[in-house]
Amino acid sequence: MSLRLRLTLLYSIILALTLIIFSVAVRFAVPQITQNFLKDTLQAEAKRLTTVRSDPQGIVDSAKRHTTPQMFVQTRTIDGVVITGSNEPNFTLPISTTALQHAQSGHSKFDIAPVNNERLLIYTAPIEKYGKVTGIVQVARSLDNLDRMLNTLQSILIIGSSLATVMAFGIGWVLAGTALRPINRITQTAYDIGAERDFGRRVDYTGPQDEVGRLSTTFNTMLSELETSYHQVEQSLQTQRRFVADASHELRTPLTTIRGNLGLLQRDPPIDDEDRIAVVNDMVEESDRLIRLVNELLALARADAGRPLRSESVAVRPLVEDMARRVHTLYGGRDIDYSHIQDVAIIGDLDALRQVILILLDNAFKFTPSGGTITITSTLANDCVAIRIRDTGAGVAPDVIPHLFERFYRGDEARSGNGTGLGLSIAKTLIEAQQGTITFESRLGYGSVVTIILPVSEERGKAESGT
Repeated sequence: MSLRLRLTLLYSIILALTLIIFSVAVRFAVPQITQNFLKDTLQAEAKRLTTVRSDPQGIVDSAKRHTTPQMFVQTRTIDGVVITGSNEPNFTLPISTTALQHAQSGHSKFDIAPVNNERLLIYTAPIEKYGKVTGIVQVARSLDNLDRMLNTLQSILIIGSSLATVMAFGIGWVLAGTALRPINRITQTAYDIGAERDFGRRVDYTGPQDEVGRLSTTFNTMLSELETSYHQVEQSLQTQRRFVADASHELRTPLTTIRGNLGLLQRDPPIDDEDRIAVVNDMVEESDRLIRLVNELLALARADAGRPLRSESVAVRPLVEDMARRVHTLYGGRDIDYSHIQDVAIIGDLDALRQVILILLDNAFKFTPSGGTITITSTLANDCVAIRIRDTGAGVAPDVIPHLFERFYRGDEARSGNGTGLGLSIAKTLIEAQQGTITFESRLGYGSVVTIILPVSEERGKAESGT
């Protein structure tokens, strides 16, 4: 059963029950009110007759002169014997035993009795003279008009309530359809989006901001977020596919070289000693390259997996001095100036920071010509510490800079040699995992600057700034 039909049936049933209750109340209230009015009329007429005359015949004569044709008057003796009446001949008002006893004791009584196939409302009252009951007067009125009116009213209530319910059902069906039309559009839009995977579609709603309006707005907001999430997932999948393809290519190159060199070593007759030494050296270099690539892939995988990093205070100067010494030992031939490193501390993970500084210094050494200088500085501003590593290499073209943090990207002017193209990607991932940022600036012919910005450690930062 549809929501539209359920709503229509619901308020149709409510209306029908309301009309039934109203009709029953009217059906029982109208006769009661009418009978009370007739009782007051009969009581007033009996009082008027007994006040004007106290003898039974005089009462009847007065009744014949002043009462309406619908009013019947009859007198009886104290024992209940009919004396005379204003009625037609052979027309006698009945009296019940209870009414007779009430009249004899000086009290009045109302009764409803059938006479000649019609119901009469009979008022029986005592006739008193000098405080003593001398007779009985009965005043009656036909209830036929009231019965016909009630039957007509009952028919009107039944037919009117039925027609009102049917009309309400029809009107309710139309109104429910109009009210639920935006919901139908939302349903159709959701179905079309699911079928076409078009998350750019929106629900077109121009009505008031009622419950349906808020539903449309919420649905459109959800679609916007879903579209954004879908694009992010799509980009992640594309990045993952590209990463797998690039990793496969990078791994295949050294493995192919090693496999080819092993084939040379297996030749019969064997190659000469000079070629064998060259082949072995190539295999060692390719093995080292393969080890570096695997280590970098593992580091990147751990970073992508969201491995929690420590949050501790790390002194900048000892960190830079240690990393500079290690890199200088490996490469040599370049000077490292870190005299402008301030005595400040940052909040981060020491091992991760060592890896980042090592990657950045390794790149700077590779791209700085022999005899050049690599400068490392630090500045404190806005509760953050900026560490800058500047080389004096050839620089990077502007169109290459936006791609430097992409995985396996190696520009012709930016990277050379046997690098894997993963270093800056790993550095960026690790820095962002510590709530920091990393940027790259370069000018052709002037070298490049990599800037790391991390939160300052509260104790050292306050001491340095003089607060």
